[in-house]
Amino acid sequence: MAQTAALVQTLKKQLKAQGKTYLDVAQALDLSEASVKRLFSEQNFTLHRLELIADIAGLELTGLFRLMAQEQQRLTQLTREQEQEIASDLELLLVAVSVINGFAFKDIIAHYDISEHQCIRKLAQLDRLRIIELQPNNRIKLLIDPNFTWCPNGPIQQFFQQKVEQDFFQSRFDKKHEKLIVLNGVLTPEANLAMQKKMERIAEEFNSLIRDDSPLPMDQKHGNTMVLAIRQWQYSLFKNYRKN
Repeated sequence: MAQTAALVQTLKKQLKAQGKTYLDVAQALDLSEASVKRLFSEQNFTLHRLELIADIAGLELTGLFRLMAQEQQRLTQLTREQEQEIASDLELLLVAVSVINGFAFKDIIAHYDISEHQCIRKLAQLDRLRIIELQPNNRIKLLIDPNFTWCPNGPIQQFFQQKVEQDFFQSRFDKKHEKLIVLNGVLTPEANLAMQKKMERIAEEFNSLIRDDSPLPMDQKHGNTMVLAIRQWQYSLFKNYRKN
């Protein structure tokens, strides 16, 4: 599944680089635009269709697979020591999260109270950590994989759980850009794992939408956080009523 997702993401990037849209693909395949969007969303291609779409992007299949392999060499996760270095420095964490979310140097300076000199210092640290390559004129090239994640229960995740968790849920979730869904039910372990797989696909779609919006200027976008969680859990006070 991960290989398929990586291949589809590489294909989408190459189509975008060629200025091709879903509509262009739909016309070439003699399908509706909605059908093509569904193909990409479900990552469900026959080899023949994959070859046709690659051709639209100006690639042969061998070239597409080679580009995917190059992408997969990018950083997917930091070490706990690297994360600890970032988590212990609030300004560094701010700059790191910003560049991962597509901020350019000028965007960071415009959005946050950080001097150019200090921002460059923090970017240089991220360059040393191989998260970015700091290029001339303070251009930023991300070196992380599209599916980059923080370490499970690592320093960054713990920081956000401790510092941000309560603040995040201080909302009625009744605005048009907010939604909170809480479900409770009894599931088998197999059904729980199946739900986790669906959550992973939702996370992939979230990241895909971020990448689709990446060419747009920052003043047209807003920070969004989505929390997906499932576990075998019961309210602690209820446990007192359990029979041994």
